[in-house]
Amino acid sequence: MNSTIIPITVDDPVNARILSVSEDQISGFMADPFRAISDQSSVPAAEVVIRIAGMLRAGTIRRVRQTLLATNLAPGALVAWRLPADRVAAAFDYMFQEDPFSGHVVIRTAEGNTPGADYRLWTTLKVPRPHSMEAHCRFLAAQIGAEAFRMMPARCLFTLGVGHVRRRGVAPGSRADEPAQPDFARVVDLDESQWQVLVAMKRPFAPEEIMLDPWTPRAHAIGMSTEAFVEAGKALNARGVVGRFSTFLEHVKKHADGSTVTRYNALFHWAVPPGRELEAGGEVGRHHVMTHAYWREAGAAFNDVNVMGVAHGREKQWLLDHKQAIDAHLEAAGIPVAYTNVFWGGRSEIKPSEIAPSAYVAWCGRVGHDGSPPVGTAGDASR
Repeated sequence: MNSTIIPITVDDPVNARILSVSEDQISGFMADPFRAISDQSSVPAAEVVIRIAGMLRAGTIRRVRQTLLATNLAPGALVAWRLPADRVAAAFDYMFQEDPFSGHVVIRTAEGNTPGADYRLWTTLKVPRPHSMEAHCRFLAAQIGAEAFRMMPARCLFTLGVGHVRRRGVAPGSRADEPAQPDFARVVDLDESQWQVLVAMKRPFAPEEIMLDPWTPRAHAIGMSTEAFVEAGKALNARGVVGRFSTFLEHVKKHADGSTVTRYNALFHWAVPPGRELEAGGEVGRHHVMTHAYWREAGAAFNDVNVMGVAHGREKQWLLDHKQAIDAHLEAAGIPVAYTNVFWGGRSEIKPSEIAPSAYVAWCGRVGHDGSPPVGTAGDASR
Protein backbone atom coordinates (compact mmCIF):
# COMPACT_ATOMS: atom_id res chain seq x y z
CA MET A 1 0.00 0.00 0.00
CA ASN A 2 1.58 3.27 -1.11
CA SER A 3 2.09 5.66 1.84
CA THR A 4 0.50 8.51 -0.12
CA ILE A 5 -2.84 6.70 -0.25
CA ILE A 6 -2.99 5.17 3.21
CA PRO A 7 -6.37 6.18 4.71
CA ILE A 8 -5.70 8.14 7.90
CA THR A 9 -9.19 8.97 9.18
CA VAL A 10 -10.94 7.16 12.01
CA ASP A 11 -14.07 6.98 9.85
CA ASP A 12 -12.39 4.78 7.24
CA PRO A 13 -14.07 1.36 7.72
CA VAL A 14 -10.83 -0.63 7.98
CA ASN A 15 -9.22 1.91 10.30
CA ALA A 16 -12.34 1.83 12.46
CA ARG A 17 -12.09 -1.97 12.73
CA ILE A 18 -8.44 -1.69 13.76
CA LEU A 19 -9.00 1.14 16.24
CA SER A 20 -12.01 -0.49 17.86
CA VAL A 21 -9.55 -3.15 19.01
CA SER A 22 -6.26 -1.29 19.30
CA GLU A 23 -7.49 1.54 21.54
CA ASP A 24 -8.22 -0.56 24.61
CA GLN A 25 -8.80 -4.24 23.84
CA ILE A 26 -5.22 -5.62 23.88
CA SER A 27 -4.73 -6.37 27.55
CA GLY A 28 -1.44 -7.25 29.19
CA PHE A 29 1.92 -7.89 27.57
CA MET A 30 1.89 -9.50 24.12
CA ALA A 31 4.95 -10.90 22.36
CA ASP A 32 3.50 -9.57 19.08
CA PRO A 33 0.81 -6.98 19.84
CA PHE A 34 0.17 -6.04 16.21
CA ARG A 35 -0.66 -9.63 15.32
CA ALA A 36 -3.03 -9.65 18.31
CA ILE A 37 -4.75 -6.56 16.87
CA SER A 38 -4.91 -8.33 13.52
CA ASP A 39 -6.47 -11.44 15.02
CA GLN A 40 -9.20 -9.50 16.84
CA SER A 41 -9.98 -7.04 14.02
CA SER A 42 -9.74 -9.57 11.15
CA VAL A 43 -7.44 -7.19 9.28
CA PRO A 44 -4.22 -8.74 7.88
CA ALA A 45 -1.25 -8.11 10.16
CA ALA A 46 0.83 -6.38 7.48
CA GLU A 47 -2.03 -3.96 6.81
CA VAL A 48 -2.50 -3.31 10.53
CA VAL A 49 1.14 -2.24 10.75
CA ILE A 50 0.93 0.00 7.67
CA ARG A 51 -2.28 1.70 8.73
CA ILE A 52 -1.29 2.29 12.37
CA ALA A 53 2.05 3.73 11.24
CA GLY A 54 0.25 5.95 8.74
CA MET A 55 -2.26 7.23 11.27
CA LEU A 56 0.58 7.88 13.72
CA ARG A 57 2.53 9.90 11.15
CA ALA A 58 -0.58 11.89 10.26
CA GLY A 59 -1.38 12.66 13.90
CA THR A 60 -4.69 10.78 13.86
CA ILE A 61 -3.11 8.49 16.45
CA ARG A 62 -1.42 10.53 19.15
CA ARG A 63 0.71 7.77 20.62
CA VAL A 64 1.34 4.01 20.39
CA ARG A 65 2.74 2.41 23.52
CA GLN A 66 2.59 -0.36 26.04
CA THR A 67 0.83 1.09 29.06
CA LEU A 68 1.66 0.11 32.60
CA LEU A 69 -0.62 -0.28 35.60
CA ALA A 70 1.00 2.72 37.18
CA THR A 71 -1.15 2.48 40.32
CA ASN A 72 0.76 -0.73 41.08
CA LEU A 73 4.15 0.87 40.43
CA ALA A 74 3.94 4.18 42.27
CA PRO A 75 1.48 5.94 44.56
CA GLY A 76 -0.70 8.29 42.55
CA ALA A 77 -3.63 10.65 42.73
CA LEU A 78 -5.97 12.87 40.81
CA VAL A 79 -5.05 16.39 41.93
CA ALA A 80 -7.30 19.45 41.73
CA TRP A 81 -5.60 22.85 41.93
CA ARG A 82 -7.10 26.18 42.99
CA LEU A 83 -5.36 29.15 41.43
CA PRO A 84 -6.02 32.82 40.75
CA ALA A 85 -7.80 33.05 37.42
CA ASP A 86 -4.91 34.86 35.77
CA ARG A 87 -2.48 32.05 36.65
CA VAL A 88 -4.40 29.04 35.38
CA ALA A 89 -3.00 29.09 31.83
CA ALA A 90 0.62 29.45 32.98
CA ALA A 91 0.12 26.71 35.57
CA PHE A 92 -1.24 24.43 32.85
CA ASP A 93 1.87 25.05 30.74
CA TYR A 94 4.17 24.36 33.69
CA MET A 95 2.49 21.06 34.56
CA PHE A 96 2.60 19.86 30.96
CA GLN A 97 6.09 21.02 30.10
CA GLU A 98 8.04 20.90 33.36
CA ASP A 99 6.67 18.08 35.53
CA PRO A 100 7.32 14.64 34.02
CA PHE A 101 5.33 12.97 36.81
CA SER A 102 2.05 14.71 35.89
CA GLY A 103 0.21 12.86 33.12
CA HIS A 104 -3.22 14.23 32.21
CA VAL A 105 -3.36 18.03 32.49
CA VAL A 106 -6.87 19.46 32.04
CA ILE A 107 -8.63 22.77 32.66
CA ARG A 108 -12.16 21.96 33.84
CA THR A 109 -15.33 23.94 34.35
CA ALA A 110 -18.03 22.80 36.77
CA GLU A 111 -21.75 22.95 36.11
CA GLY A 112 -22.71 26.24 37.75
CA ASN A 113 -21.25 27.89 40.84
CA THR A 114 -21.03 24.61 42.71
CA PRO A 115 -18.64 23.15 45.31
CA GLY A 116 -15.14 22.88 43.90
CA ALA A 117 -15.89 25.07 40.88
CA ASP A 118 -12.89 27.26 41.77
CA TYR A 119 -10.57 24.27 41.26
CA ARG A 120 -9.97 24.77 37.55
CA LEU A 121 -6.75 22.83 36.93
CA TRP A 122 -6.81 19.04 37.23
CA THR A 123 -3.83 16.70 36.85
CA THR A 124 -2.95 13.08 37.40
CA LEU A 125 0.22 12.43 39.36
CA LYS A 126 2.51 9.49 40.12
CA VAL A 127 5.42 9.75 42.57
CA PRO A 128 7.61 6.65 42.97
CA ARG A 129 8.41 5.36 46.43
CA PRO A 130 10.01 6.28 48.79
CA HIS A 131 9.38 9.88 47.76
CA SER A 132 6.43 11.90 49.02
CA MET A 133 3.47 12.72 46.80
CA GLU A 134 2.41 15.49 49.16
CA ALA A 135 5.88 17.04 49.14
CA HIS A 136 5.81 16.89 45.35
CA CYS A 137 2.46 18.70 45.26
CA ARG A 138 3.69 21.35 47.68
CA PHE A 139 6.72 21.94 45.48
CA LEU A 140 4.50 22.27 42.40
CA ALA A 141 2.11 24.57 44.26
CA ALA A 142 4.97 26.93 45.02
CA GLN A 143 6.06 26.94 41.37
CA ILE A 144 2.61 27.70 39.93
CA GLY A 145 1.25 29.93 42.70
CA ALA A 146 -1.57 27.60 43.74
CA GLU A 147 -3.76 28.72 46.60
CA ALA A 148 -4.76 25.14 47.46
CA PHE A 149 -4.70 21.63 46.08
CA ARG A 150 -6.64 18.47 46.77
CA MET A 151 -5.02 15.05 46.33
CA MET A 152 -7.50 12.26 45.58
CA PRO A 153 -5.81 8.85 45.44
CA ALA A 154 -7.87 6.09 43.88
CA ARG A 155 -9.04 3.68 46.58
CA CYS A 156 -9.86 1.31 43.73
CA LEU A 157 -10.59 1.26 40.01
CA PHE A 158 -13.71 -0.15 38.37
CA THR A 159 -13.15 0.77 34.73
CA LEU A 160 -10.03 1.89 32.86
CA GLY A 161 -9.79 1.88 29.07
CA VAL A 162 -10.32 4.68 26.56
CA GLY A 163 -11.90 3.28 23.41
CA HIS A 164 -13.47 6.21 21.56
CA VAL A 165 -14.25 4.41 18.31
CA ARG A 166 -15.67 1.36 20.06
CA ARG A 167 -17.99 3.53 22.20
CA ARG A 168 -19.51 5.54 19.37
CA GLY A 169 -23.23 4.94 19.19
CA VAL A 170 -23.49 3.41 22.66
CA ALA A 171 -27.04 4.02 23.84
CA PRO A 172 -27.63 5.75 27.19
CA GLY A 173 -28.11 3.11 29.85
CA SER A 174 -26.20 0.42 27.95
CA ARG A 175 -24.30 -1.61 30.53
CA ALA A 176 -22.73 -4.97 31.27
CA ASP A 177 -24.76 -7.79 32.73
CA GLU A 178 -22.83 -7.64 36.00
CA PRO A 179 -21.34 -4.80 38.07
CA ALA A 180 -17.72 -3.86 37.40
CA GLN A 181 -15.32 -5.52 39.80
CA PRO A 182 -13.04 -3.37 41.98
CA ASP A 183 -9.32 -3.41 41.32
CA PHE A 184 -7.41 -2.28 44.39
CA ALA A 185 -4.05 -0.58 43.94
CA ARG A 186 -1.14 -2.60 45.33
CA VAL A 187 2.30 -1.09 44.77
CA VAL A 188 4.95 -3.74 44.10
CA ASP A 189 8.71 -3.39 44.41
CA LEU A 190 10.90 -4.15 41.39
CA ASP A 191 14.63 -4.59 41.07
CA GLU A 192 16.84 -2.54 38.75
CA SER A 193 16.75 -5.05 35.89
CA GLN A 194 12.95 -5.19 35.98
CA TRP A 195 12.76 -1.39 35.86
CA GLN A 196 15.13 -1.46 32.89
CA VAL A 197 12.74 -3.72 30.98
CA LEU A 198 9.69 -1.65 31.98
CA VAL A 199 11.29 1.62 30.91
CA ALA A 200 12.20 0.11 27.53
CA MET A 201 8.73 -1.41 27.18
CA LYS A 202 6.73 1.74 27.91
CA ARG A 203 8.54 4.15 25.59
CA PRO A 204 6.17 5.35 22.82
CA PHE A 205 6.75 3.87 19.38
CA ALA A 206 7.90 6.10 16.53
CA PRO A 207 6.21 5.41 13.16
CA GLU A 208 9.28 3.56 11.88
CA GLU A 209 9.13 1.27 14.94
CA ILE A 210 5.64 0.01 14.08
CA MET A 211 6.45 -3.49 12.88
CA LEU A 212 5.73 -7.12 13.50
CA ASP A 213 8.04 -8.35 16.28
CA PRO A 214 8.39 -4.84 17.75
CA TRP A 215 10.27 -5.84 20.90
CA THR A 216 13.51 -7.02 19.28
CA PRO A 217 14.98 -3.50 18.86
CA ARG A 218 13.95 -2.62 22.43
CA ALA A 219 15.55 -5.81 23.77
CA HIS A 220 18.81 -5.34 21.90
CA ALA A 221 19.02 -1.69 23.03
CA ILE A 222 19.31 -2.85 26.65
CA GLY A 223 21.55 -5.80 25.92
CA MET A 224 18.92 -8.55 26.05
CA SER A 225 17.82 -11.20 23.62
CA THR A 226 14.30 -10.98 22.27
CA GLU A 227 13.41 -14.20 24.06
CA ALA A 228 14.69 -12.92 27.42
CA PHE A 229 12.84 -9.60 26.97
CA VAL A 230 9.57 -11.34 26.16
CA GLU A 231 9.93 -13.66 29.15
CA ALA A 232 10.64 -10.65 31.38
CA GLY A 233 7.56 -8.91 29.98
CA LYS A 234 5.41 -11.93 30.73
CA ALA A 235 6.78 -12.10 34.29
CA LEU A 236 6.03 -8.42 34.86
CA ASN A 237 2.55 -8.96 33.45
CA ALA A 238 2.02 -11.75 35.97
CA ARG A 239 2.97 -9.34 38.75
CA GLY A 240 0.13 -7.02 37.73
CA VAL A 241 2.16 -4.03 36.55
CA VAL A 242 1.47 -4.18 32.79
CA GLY A 243 -1.64 -2.55 31.36
CA ARG A 244 -2.71 -2.50 27.72
CA PHE A 245 -0.94 -2.14 24.41
CA SER A 246 -2.78 0.88 23.05
CA THR A 247 -3.09 3.30 20.18
CA PHE A 248 -4.19 6.61 21.67
CA LEU A 249 -6.30 9.01 19.62
CA GLU A 250 -6.39 12.74 20.10
CA HIS A 251 -9.41 13.52 22.26
CA VAL A 252 -10.42 16.92 20.95
CA LYS A 253 -7.57 18.18 18.78
CA LYS A 254 -8.29 18.38 15.06
CA HIS A 255 -6.78 15.81 12.73
CA ALA A 256 -5.21 16.59 9.38
CA ASP A 257 -8.62 16.42 7.69
CA GLY A 258 -10.15 18.82 10.22
CA SER A 259 -12.15 16.13 12.04
CA THR A 260 -12.11 15.31 15.74
CA VAL A 261 -12.69 12.03 17.54
CA THR A 262 -14.57 13.64 20.41
CA ARG A 263 -15.52 17.17 21.43
CA TYR A 264 -16.35 16.83 25.10
CA ASN A 265 -15.02 14.98 28.10
CA ALA A 266 -16.97 14.90 31.31
CA LEU A 267 -15.78 14.11 34.83
CA PHE A 268 -18.86 12.86 36.69
CA HIS A 269 -19.09 13.20 40.49
CA TRP A 270 -21.34 11.30 42.88
CA ALA A 271 -21.52 11.41 46.69
CA VAL A 272 -22.88 8.14 48.04
CA PRO A 273 -23.18 7.01 51.67
CA PRO A 274 -19.90 5.90 53.28
CA GLY A 275 -19.69 2.13 53.08
CA ARG A 276 -21.46 1.92 49.71
CA GLU A 277 -18.60 3.14 47.51
CA LEU A 278 -17.77 -0.32 46.15
CA GLU A 279 -21.39 -1.02 45.30
CA ALA A 280 -21.90 2.36 43.64
CA GLY A 281 -18.60 2.19 41.76
CA GLY A 282 -19.50 -1.22 40.40
CA GLU A 283 -22.84 0.06 39.11
CA VAL A 284 -21.26 3.15 37.52
CA GLY A 285 -18.38 1.18 36.04
CA ARG A 286 -20.61 -1.38 34.32
CA HIS A 287 -21.98 1.32 31.98
CA HIS A 288 -20.36 0.98 28.57
CA VAL A 289 -19.86 4.71 28.07
CA MET A 290 -17.47 5.02 31.01
CA THR A 291 -13.76 5.13 30.15
CA HIS A 292 -12.76 5.51 33.81
CA ALA A 293 -14.60 4.82 37.05
CA TYR A 294 -13.08 4.87 40.51
CA TRP A 295 -13.55 5.47 44.21
CA ARG A 296 -11.81 8.68 45.23
CA GLU A 297 -12.44 10.78 48.32
CA ALA A 298 -12.82 14.38 47.17
CA GLY A 299 -13.47 15.90 50.60
CA ALA A 300 -15.56 18.77 51.86
CA ALA A 301 -14.44 21.17 49.13
CA PHE A 302 -16.33 18.96 46.66
CA ASN A 303 -19.32 18.09 48.85
CA ASP A 304 -17.76 14.78 49.94
CA VAL A 305 -17.89 13.20 46.49
CA ASN A 306 -16.49 9.66 46.62
CA VAL A 307 -17.31 8.03 43.26
CA MET A 308 -16.05 9.53 40.00
CA GLY A 309 -15.97 8.59 36.34
CA VAL A 310 -15.00 9.95 32.95
CA ALA A 311 -16.84 9.72 29.64
CA HIS A 312 -16.10 11.22 26.22
CA GLY A 313 -18.40 12.14 23.38
CA ARG A 314 -19.03 14.31 20.36
CA GLU A 315 -22.19 15.88 21.76
CA LYS A 316 -22.64 17.40 25.20
CA GLN A 317 -26.28 16.36 25.44
CA TRP A 318 -25.34 12.77 24.56
CA LEU A 319 -23.05 12.70 27.60
CA LEU A 320 -25.72 14.28 29.79
CA ASP A 321 -28.21 11.62 28.63
CA HIS A 322 -25.73 8.95 29.71
CA LYS A 323 -25.26 10.68 33.05
CA GLN A 324 -29.04 10.78 33.57
CA ALA A 325 -29.26 7.05 32.75
CA ILE A 326 -26.55 6.25 35.29
CA ASP A 327 -28.27 8.40 37.92
CA ALA A 328 -31.54 6.59 37.29
CA HIS A 329 -29.77 3.23 37.52
CA LEU A 330 -28.22 4.14 40.88
CA GLU A 331 -31.65 5.15 42.16
CA ALA A 332 -33.20 1.91 40.92
CA ALA A 333 -30.40 -0.02 42.63
CA GLY A 334 -31.31 1.65 45.92
CA ILE A 335 -28.07 3.63 46.21
CA PRO A 336 -28.76 7.15 47.55
CA VAL A 337 -26.85 10.00 45.90
CA ALA A 338 -26.56 13.02 48.18
CA TYR A 339 -24.85 15.17 45.55
CA THR A 340 -23.73 14.93 41.93
CA ASN A 341 -22.03 17.21 39.45
CA VAL A 342 -20.22 17.34 36.12
CA PHE A 343 -16.82 18.96 35.52
CA TRP A 344 -16.35 19.59 31.79
CA GLY A 345 -12.90 19.34 30.26
CA GLY A 346 -11.54 22.22 28.20
CA ARG A 347 -7.91 22.66 27.27
CA SER A 348 -6.07 19.38 27.82
CA GLU A 349 -2.76 17.68 27.22
CA ILE A 350 -1.91 14.06 27.91
CA LYS A 351 1.52 12.54 28.22
CA PRO A 352 2.82 9.32 29.78
CA SER A 353 3.76 10.19 33.34
CA GLU A 354 7.23 9.13 34.44
CA ILE A 355 7.28 6.58 37.26
CA ALA A 356 10.86 5.25 37.42
CA PRO A 357 12.58 5.91 40.78
CA SER A 358 15.84 6.77 39.00
CA ALA A 359 14.05 9.40 36.92
CA TYR A 360 12.63 10.98 40.07
CA VAL A 361 16.04 11.24 41.70
CA ALA A 362 17.42 12.87 38.55
CA TRP A 363 14.51 15.33 38.40
CA CYS A 364 14.95 16.30 42.05
CA GLY A 365 18.58 17.10 41.33
CA ARG A 366 17.65 19.29 38.37
CA VAL A 367 14.96 21.33 40.13
CA GLY A 368 16.37 21.43 43.66
CA HIS A 369 13.63 19.40 45.34
CA ASP A 370 14.63 16.90 48.03
CA GLY A 371 11.46 14.79 47.71
CA SER A 372 11.08 14.23 51.44
CA PRO A 373 7.75 14.63 53.28
CA PRO A 374 7.19 18.08 54.81
CA VAL A 375 7.42 18.00 58.58
CA GLY A 376 4.15 18.18 60.50
CA THR A 377 1.83 18.43 57.49
CA ALA A 378 -0.88 16.26 56.06
CA GLY A 379 -3.69 16.54 53.55
CA ASP A 380 -4.25 19.57 51.40
CA ALA A 381 -2.04 22.59 51.05
CA SER A 382 -3.74 25.98 51.41
CA ARG A 383 -2.49 29.51 51.55
